[in-house]
Amino acid sequence: VQLQASGGGLVQAGGSLRLSCAASGRILYTYAMAWFRQAPGKEREFVASMSWSGDRTYYADPVKGRFTISRDNAKNTVYLQMNNLKPEDTAVYSCAADRRNRAYSRSDSTYAYWGQGTLVTVSS
Repeated sequence: VQLQASGGGLVQAGGSLRLSCAASGRILYTYAMAWFRQAPGKEREFVASMSWSGDRTYYADPVKGRFTISRDNAKNTVYLQMNNLKPEDTAVYSCAADRRNRAYSRSDSTYAYWGQGTLVTVSS
């Protein structure tokens, strides 16, 4: 599985961005998908995840109510809609996949497949 994240950029606080994660090489519909982020000087942290069917979603507390994870299995793509962005959301965002559909996991060690990351910068 190869994952390609895109959609990052520079946005003012309060703005929105939508990240995309396109998969190739294997169909993703049986995989749990997740987004993680890593801010400068900090460890990578969980942002959101979704089961393969989309019936279960999980969010980190700092993004709950502002970010929405979704997927289009027909397009083999996962999205992260980010609204009301804050400067503390500035980070490199990476998508990840787990073929065992363990969407409940917030540990990056659960996810074997990773995209290269896309930078999101939120100015105050």
